[in-house]
Amino acid sequence: MREIEVLVELSSSKEDALRALKSFREEGNREVVDTYYFHPSSDDLKPVRGSLRNCLRIREKSGTCLLAYKNDHFDGEGKWVYSDEYEVVVSEGNTMKTILRLLGFRELLTIRNRKHKFMHDQYEIVLEEVTDLGLFLEVERLDVPDSEDASDVKSKIRAFIASLGLEAAELDMGKPELMLKRMGSRS
Repeated sequence: MREIEVLVELSSSKEDALRALKSFREEGNREVVDTYYFHPSSDDLKPVRGSLRNCLRIREKSGTCLLAYKNDHFDGEGKWVYSDEYEVVVSEGNTMKTILRLLGFRELLTIRNRKHKFMHDQYEIVLEEVTDLGLFLEVERLDVPDSEDASDVKSKIRAFIASLGLEAAELDMGKPELMLKRMGSRS
């Protein structure tokens, strides 16, 4: 499935963001822990100049565990456009982690956040409080046909975000890349 979204870092407060989102259908909030993995004998899942082109992730939320593989697509300037995301529910999260460890995979990083999810027409809107990173808004267009141009979809998402009236700056990288930068600055 194509994942087309725009991620912005918010300068506006959490309270201002929740006020801007109050007219949309609230889907609740939850704690989410994302753990990213790599394999030492393969470059496929390792960061390249601070960027992940592909990733293997275990997501834990509300007692559910999901295993995902994401393959990113970039434009001619190297900017992320969209991802192909393949995700399955795993009934035994700890067993899945053990299997990955026994296969030689290692943890790359873990991201912890509280996600406040809202829905509006064809958009999933998530306000994210990310530990050690800050406050973000991620807007994803749902069910995008392969025939629809990803750049056009992203332009519409940007216009939607601008209509919310929040102080925000679009990011050209995801939270894993931001965390990798943060981790690198601590070493």
